[in-house]
Amino acid sequence: MTTIYFVRHSKPDFTITDELTRPLSDEGLKKCKKVTDYLLDKEIHKVYSSPYKRAFDTVAGYANQAKLEVEIVNDFRERKVDSGWIEDFESFSKRQWEDFQYRLSDGECLLEVQQRNLNALNNVLLDNANKNVVIGTHGTALSTIVNHFNSDFLYDDFVRIKNLMPFIIVMKFRNLTVLEIEEVIL
Repeated sequence: MTTIYFVRHSKPDFTITDELTRPLSDEGLKKCKKVTDYLLDKEIHKVYSSPYKRAFDTVAGYANQAKLEVEIVNDFRERKVDSGWIEDFESFSKRQWEDFQYRLSDGECLLEVQQRNLNALNNVLLDNANKNVVIGTHGTALSTIVNHFNSDFLYDDFVRIKNLMPFIIVMKFRNLTVLEIEEVIL
């Protein structure tokens, strides 16, 4: 069995609007210790992360303590919403969850995000059979993965976890088949 610990990033500094470089807030940095403490006894073999700073930094403390490198996987990045900042993000998100193919002119639809993240996950599963793996990720990206394996996970669940940062979902797999999904609130 392969166990994947999806770690949704800790609280970011929302004053920085650049998705790639947005750091964690002071509060978010402090909460990373909860992630490290949770993972310490899990016998992790490999750590992956989205290229976004907030996701990387959330798992980096654990990786350093465990003497593991964090491998960046570009396809674990968060969805691209559009070229600019979206003021009414809640309405935009709801519309995307109602129609997985809805996108803004320069953004991704949830179906694209889901397929990109699932392809990356399948590669991780194939490369790490019967191991324990951490993946530093994001709320929307993670939600689309969960939705793939549990079609009852929809917009209301996305909203329910929206402010849980950090947040962990543990998935146990046999080959590419999910056997169990568990939420861990830190």
